[in-house]
Amino acid sequence: MGVSSKALAWCWSSLLCLGLVSCGSGSHVATGDGPGATPAADFTLSATPSSLTLTAGGAGQQLSVSAVGSNDFTGMVSVAITGPAGVTVQPATLNLTPGAAQSVSVGAGANAVAGGGTLTLTGSSGTLSHSIAVSETVVAAAAGDFSLTATPSALTVVAGGAGQTISVNAISTNSFAGAVSVAITGLPAGVTAQPATQTLTPGTPQSVSLSANANAVAGSSMLTLTGMSGTLSHSATVALMVSGPQPDYTLTLSPASLNVVAGTTSASVSVTVSGVNAFSGTVSVAITGLPSGVTANPATLTLTPGVAQSTTLTVPPLTAAGSSTVNFTGTAGSLVHSASLALTVQAAPMTNAPDVTTYHYDVARDGLNAKETILTPDNVKSTQFGKIGFYTVDSKVDGEPLYLANVPIGGQYHNVLYVVTEHDSVYAFDADSGAQIWKTSIIGSGETTSDDHGCGQISPEIGITSTPVIDRGLGPNGALFTVGMTKDASKNYHQRLHALDVATGAEMSGSPTEVIASYPGTGDNSQNGSVVFNPAQYAERAGLLLLNGTIYTGWTSHCDKGLYTGWVIGYSETTLQQTQVLNVTPNGSEGSIWMSGDGLGADSSGNIYFLDANGTFDTTFDALGFPIKGDYGNGMLKLSTNGKLAVGDYFQTYDTTTESAEDFDLGSGGELLLPDQTDSDGIVHHLIVGAGKDRNIYLADRDNMGKYNPASNPQDNNIYQEVRGQLGGLVYSTPAYFNGILYYGAVNDSVKAFPLTNAMLTTYSSQSSMKFPYPGTTPGISANGTQNGIVWALESSTGSNGVLHAFDATNLARELYNSGQAANGRDSFGTGNKFITPMIVNGKVYVGTQTGVAVFGLLQ
Repeated sequence: MGVSSKALAWCWSSLLCLGLVSCGSGSHVATGDGPGATPAADFTLSATPSSLTLTAGGAGQQLSVSAVGSNDFTGMVSVAITGPAGVTVQPATLNLTPGAAQSVSVGAGANAVAGGGTLTLTGSSGTLSHSIAVSETVVAAAAGDFSLTATPSALTVVAGGAGQTISVNAISTNSFAGAVSVAITGLPAGVTAQPATQTLTPGTPQSVSLSANANAVAGSSMLTLTGMSGTLSHSATVALMVSGPQPDYTLTLSPASLNVVAGTTSASVSVTVSGVNAFSGTVSVAITGLPSGVTANPATLTLTPGVAQSTTLTVPPLTAAGSSTVNFTGTAGSLVHSASLALTVQAAPMTNAPDVTTYHYDVARDGLNAKETILTPDNVKSTQFGKIGFYTVDSKVDGEPLYLANVPIGGQYHNVLYVVTEHDSVYAFDADSGAQIWKTSIIGSGETTSDDHGCGQISPEIGITSTPVIDRGLGPNGALFTVGMTKDASKNYHQRLHALDVATGAEMSGSPTEVIASYPGTGDNSQNGSVVFNPAQYAERAGLLLLNGTIYTGWTSHCDKGLYTGWVIGYSETTLQQTQVLNVTPNGSEGSIWMSGDGLGADSSGNIYFLDANGTFDTTFDALGFPIKGDYGNGMLKLSTNGKLAVGDYFQTYDTTTESAEDFDLGSGGELLLPDQTDSDGIVHHLIVGAGKDRNIYLADRDNMGKYNPASNPQDNNIYQEVRGQLGGLVYSTPAYFNGILYYGAVNDSVKAFPLTNAMLTTYSSQSSMKFPYPGTTPGISANGTQNGIVWALESSTGSNGVLHAFDATNLARELYNSGQAANGRDSFGTGNKFITPMIVNGKVYVGTQTGVAVFGLLQ
């Protein structure tokens, strides 16, 4: 078919670049070898390096092989490598991608014949094949051998002196691995080598000690050390000089061992240098290895031969017990000698007195120190016992002093008495010497202590009123927790919980924390459905309770004035953050907690107990007998701390409402948790005892406290036991317990002893001849186990001189001592201070007063 000129023009202009030689009905691409043909794809093969030298039996050499494509070659190239006998190639074949080199390892076997040869590398890809040659030369492996070294190459030994050491080593060449035997020749007479022969492993040096006896002749010689291994032999030389006897010395200690008691003993050690071979120099002696805290005086010595010097070792009280080696090292020029002291340190003697960390000794509030080994009924009498000190402070001491034995402070152990005052001060005194260790004021900047709110209960200022509590295991030294009241420049009142370090008095982390609280209710001082804690309206009178990591506080009012309710508030002892809040009269009024200073009690199950003062008590109950509005004024309460703080059980007298209206409340006195009591049927009872202004003693079963019975007959009270007609006055005190006997001291009444028989309180068995005026007395008891019981009681009215009394616990009619017996007012301690209990520990009795703490003990 014909082609138009127009189509032909289009063909040439559009397709000529594509190599078409014709247009129209058909076209073809030029290929082959003819003119204008495209070159065929191919590759070349290369190897680097082009020649190799191989050691028979030696390490392989690396050969890099690559294929380079040409004319758009993209195929894989298979390469086979061949060589002479004894020469190995790993891998023997390769698959190459053009442009990507691969390596092979070429080695000669141990039996390969030395000489030249050729490796042939043949690459194939389809019909394409190319080869290249790489020359290789095999050389025979060098024979294994060793060399011998001796260091140092020259040394001097002193006749009769210490040996000198040579280090001998065999160094491998050409993979030599045999053992080398070494012998030493050329030793002059009197010189010995130890060991005389050696067997070396190449690369592991051994030592030879050369020494000359006292008769060795001075001079020089050359030592030859010859090493043999099969037919191989090599040697090294050491130039040896033997010198005559050298001046020297010896160092001795007397004694060579010491046994010292920390804090009580300083020990002397005598150090002597003795000259040898006319030694006449001085020797400097350094002392190392002393236990931590132990010092030597002088710490270094400079000795002349034959003249002894001494150093004194001082061992502080806090030094840990144990054994150690103390080194005395003498240096005179190049001469160094040492002697060792075996030092044994015994722990410092510790006071065996118990710690007193809370009100009335423990959380049962039993008032008993059963670990008093010093005071007995035989030595507590005015001829042997009396006032031995007075620790002055800045205000009234209303909280019971506390005591820690063996507190490490300033590198010494101290028995420490902790005292709080109404001026918001906390003191730490050495309980034995009376020296003030530290004093801390917890008054905030720009603040003062609180005024007394026109109430004489705590007057003329209010600061720290309650007994603190101590956790000896908290923080680096232990922590004392206390609550202080202050007033700022704007006449705002503050209640704060503080945590102080017992060793320094410093505020601990997170301290202090402001006491702020609210609780659901519509009672006094409520706002928007919650009663609100007003710090101005309260005082922290009840002793603090530490229970399972929580500090519990209980709050009282100022003379029953103003709007107030009953609060128990808990704080974490580690963070001082509030964790628990309970109000026991949230929908009523009053119901405060003061108990004349007694602390909240607790049992081993974590329940809290206290006596609540006059206030609202609801007489409408839920199905379990609990007031539906949660008001428990004028009751004996048990709180559960399992989860949210709540009333777990309670007891109310049948006439509780009348008693509250007449201010005849149970909460004027403090509670005591008795140890387990077994009745006549063998049943164990867990009892709590308390008394207040109605003069009755109430024993409740802590497992079933009785709740409330409104019957008009007092004997219908749902109580485990009620004892009437035994107390001669109102109770503003806390009882004490010892050896099955309960001791009570009511107002204008004797101290009376009430035995418990078959888990029931009986009529009092003995009483003191004298009676205690308002506010009565809270006794404390000292004993050694169940022996030597002494009942201590204070006449402590604020309007007359205070008097300390001691009675035989087995018969209160027998007064052992009182502080008015000695002539010339020897034991007088000033005007009394109400609601104070004596604290007895380690042979001393501590009494809080209006100006300090009076201290009683055995006279010197």
